[in-house]
Amino acid sequence: MVVIRLARGGAKARPFFNIVVADKRTRRDGRFIERIGFYNPSATASEEGLRIAQDRLTYWKGVGAQASSTVERLIQQAAKKAA
Repeated sequence: MVVIRLARGGAKARPFFNIVVADKRTRRDGRFIERIGFYNPSATASEEGLRIAQDRLTYWKGVGAQASSTVERLIQQAAKKAA
């Protein structure tokens, strides 16, 4: 099964997350199929905190990928910001 989830990066106490499409059996920060965006929870007002490639998200959901609950929340947040 293919899932859309977060992969953690960044330094200690400075998290940065990539939104990736990966096989469910791989490790959280391991191999992934495609990177479709990022989430920076510690972004300042002048920095971009969330970006998701909507065309790739639509494609992967169309072929059966399931998003994690956190990614679903971020998708809604991005849609609200875009509107």
